[in-house]
Amino acid sequence: MNLLQRAVASRRQARSIDTIDDYALALQSFMFNGNTYGGLGIQQTLVGGQAERIPNDLTGYATAAYASNGPVFALMAVRMLVFSAIRFQFQRLSSGRPGDLFGNADLALLETPWTGGTTQDLLTSMILDIDLAGNAYLTKVNGELVRLRPDWVSIVLEPRRFRGGILGYRRIGYLYEEGGLGFGDGGIPLLPDEVAHFAPYPDPLATYRGMSWLTPVIRELQNDKLMSWHQRKFFENGATPNLVVSLDASIDVEKFKKFKELFNVEHRGVENAYKSLFLGGGADVTVVGADFQQMSFSATQGRGETRLAAAAGVPVTVVGFSEGLQGSSLNAGNYSQARRRFADGTMHPLWQNAAGSLQQIVPTPPATRLWYDARDVPFLREDARDSAEIQGRKAATISQLIQSGYTADSIIAAVNAEDFSLLKHSGLFSVQLQPPGAHASAPAQTNGNQGP
Repeated sequence: MNLLQRAVASRRQARSIDTIDDYALALQSFMFNGNTYGGLGIQQTLVGGQAERIPNDLTGYATAAYASNGPVFALMAVRMLVFSAIRFQFQRLSSGRPGDLFGNADLALLETPWTGGTTQDLLTSMILDIDLAGNAYLTKVNGELVRLRPDWVSIVLEPRRFRGGILGYRRIGYLYEEGGLGFGDGGIPLLPDEVAHFAPYPDPLATYRGMSWLTPVIRELQNDKLMSWHQRKFFENGATPNLVVSLDASIDVEKFKKFKELFNVEHRGVENAYKSLFLGGGADVTVVGADFQQMSFSATQGRGETRLAAAAGVPVTVVGFSEGLQGSSLNAGNYSQARRRFADGTMHPLWQNAAGSLQQIVPTPPATRLWYDARDVPFLREDARDSAEIQGRKAATISQLIQSGYTADSIIAAVNAEDFSLLKHSGLFSVQLQPPGAHASAPAQTNGNQGP
């Protein structure tokens, strides 16, 4: 029994834990190459001059990105709204191949995860956590699912000893401490089978946990905030390029200060934009810098938004960024391909990972797996034509196999599983499916009286 298992056993026996010293040995594995790992990953040093530093943690991403940056909010909203549209079902497995979907009472935990909660609430919480923290943790308490705030969860590891050395680390559980490590009452230990850990983007330096997609594009996010600030200051200063005003050398300092103060009052700010400029004798004005059009501001900002969209796995056409709203991008075929790329390349893998993660705490019947049902997702309704074509091909295949003498049940199973090894022949042949020799000619019948 490892340290965490002993701690869980002591908790279950109602013995109090006053400190987390018992976990110190296991938690030492969070030190790697001189970097200290907590609930969210390696802390990075950002270089940005006067750029607003965005802390690489849940609070930093939530406040400086999701809650205060338009492009990031738009990307996360698209991901959230589509991701939360599915429902969960069980799927039968036959010879390792997926079969039909069905439900039972065990799915009630996902349909009503907590009092007043829905499957959509559960999925929204999960994708928000992985977007902002890279990890989503859920556990089951008294018949309800409880979301564990990611930055208050520590993954407990122990060295995997092999032939006298350490061969990596093995996950032995989780430690949740309200308020974060060192701020609670010693933490609540949880075994691996008590936690659904959703982490679709692994941290390359710590594969036992995930990484936010915002981490690689943190500088693009800073640049976008700087450009928004630049745009704001442009309008605050009169919505015109920068001006250099020079006065005659005979003007003393006091008169210069008064002139500057009066000039700012009359010509600075949005309310003074586009006013005519009148100057007295000796004053000269020179335009410096460039306006938004001259420096291709929208194109520069648009390319930054595109890099953010690429990291989020959302095509710019789908989210509605400027670079996706021009040229041939909006053609019906191109938009359809972008939508399909988002569904097939981003959403379906996330749904698969979420179902597999939740299966850890959802009772699953034998020879089945927890799966997702995306048939009622509005975003995917344009695929109905493709689905109808596929069903038509399957129907033609079924008809041909029936004419070839295979049993109907085995044909349905083989076509659905795309595994023809499941086919079973009936022993009947030809279109009429009659036994061999069934068509032998009967004795001839003649009309009239028969001779003796």
